[in-house]
Amino acid sequence: QVQLVESGGGLVQAGGSLRLSCAASGRTITRYTMSWFRQAPGKEREFVACITWSGGTTYYADSVKGRFTISRDNVKNTVYLQMNSLKPGDTAVYYCAAAPPMTPVEAKDPMKYDYWGQGTQVTVSS
Repeated sequence: QVQLVESGGGLVQAGGSLRLSCAASGRTITRYTMSWFRQAPGKEREFVACITWSGGTTYYADSVKGRFTISRDNVKNTVYLQMNSLKPGDTAVYYCAAAPPMTPVEAKDPMKYDYWGQGTQVTVSS
């Protein structure tokens, strides 16, 4: 069993930055693909970014490519999402998720993930 706890959300002005963290406990996430999803009010949960267990490969949604960076520290059992140049459209609850290794296509499907955090709110004001 893996427990995931997100932190780092908050209120920021457009153009600002935030760094989200996802701390894992209960079991090492070393061999898991780790991802970030987000869900805005009235919308479906959408893929944001993922990183393979080694950290060697990352994938991003087109909407965040060039602005967000996902990284992981397997010693600290933590995954990060650095978000720069934030836009009001980035406002959502951000969730961390863990799954066994998968293809880039599979990684975008929230149904493929075994473990989820409780989410952290990110609000970007204009």
